[in-house]
Amino acid sequence: MFPNLQYLNFGRSSIWDERLYFFLTRPTVISTNLLELHVSLRTFYDCLYLLDGHFNQLHTLYVDLDLIGDLNREVNNIKKLPSLKCFWLHCKMITFVYDEFVLPLLQRMSNLEKLDLCINVGRRKRFFDDNDLKMNIINYMPQLNKFTFNICSLSSFYNEINLPSNEHIQKTFSNFNNKQIIYWTDYFPKEKYGYCHIYSYPYQLKYYNKITNNFPGGIFKYVRQVSLHDERPFEHEFFLRIAESFPFMEELIIRNHEQQINKQFRKSKNGNQDLSIIKYPYLKQLNLIDTCIDYYEQFLFDTKMDLAFGVRVGMIYGLVKEVTHNFTRNRTRNNCAKINYVNLRTEIQYGGYPDKFSGEQQQIPEYIKDYFPHTQID
Repeated sequence: MFPNLQYLNFGRSSIWDERLYFFLTRPTVISTNLLELHVSLRTFYDCLYLLDGHFNQLHTLYVDLDLIGDLNREVNNIKKLPSLKCFWLHCKMITFVYDEFVLPLLQRMSNLEKLDLCINVGRRKRFFDDNDLKMNIINYMPQLNKFTFNICSLSSFYNEINLPSNEHIQKTFSNFNNKQIIYWTDYFPKEKYGYCHIYSYPYQLKYYNKITNNFPGGIFKYVRQVSLHDERPFEHEFFLRIAESFPFMEELIIRNHEQQINKQFRKSKNGNQDLSIIKYPYLKQLNLIDTCIDYYEQFLFDTKMDLAFGVRVGMIYGLVKEVTHNFTRNRTRNNCAKINYVNLRTEIQYGGYPDKFSGEQQQIPEYIKDYFPHTQID
């Protein structure tokens, strides 16, 4: 329809997560004029399909991927891409075929000048390290002058003694003196896997996921969505650090079933003043579904947290009932009155496992609406 088109931005729908998908149809899409393309795609196959000679003059490609999985269909991932100067690849879902498919694609871009890579890599016994950056990417791109990245790496392990230390890994990045690189790791012995996060700083993304107690801190003014997860408890001081690092945070998801150790300790380290009441002034959504009761206290006690007005919250009904003393407690009344919408899951927990439910439904009594005077309750 537009034979002279040089720039095209074909993004996701604002209502549905609709993405282009060529695996079944393989339409003939060819343009010798298109120079810059921004596109949301379903699979990695669709990305390779677009680069299989369909746009031979393309110099800039932005790809937002839903999934990077096994290729069940043959497609060219060998031919060089000499015209490509700028490549942007983002995928939130974890991939276990990074080495088999993503690396060969990057190594085809010998004239690339700008690269932005955001990806989650799963490997059995090895983290993403300096060789992945330097030996497997940068050395294949002699013209590269701007490289921004955010790479999360998960690796299963069985013997923590053999795992590299943070100090050892940090030394491997000594060759990147002209770049500010943040690297940190954590280990989850119960779930038997290790986690590392490496990114170029300043951080440009709107989300920062899977933050643990090992989070190194920093200021992330662009981040709006944050998720926390650990096998060790998050103490009050940790939530203070989150407030300092993410001043414009709008959405917070917490996953932690470990009880706080210092929840009764209300003095700061210097011993002469109470711990500060935490404020997340821009918070709009809070998810406490996958936590224990200590984090209900952390966010509903007005002596610990000053919730923003109009926040939407997800919680377990039984834990809310307990922490509010059956919706009579004054210490939690102020923050509950600020909630605009609350989703109260009513499943009954059983067997001591907070993530397993009997399926039996509880009825929410009418009188709790007085405790949430400005709240839509589901």
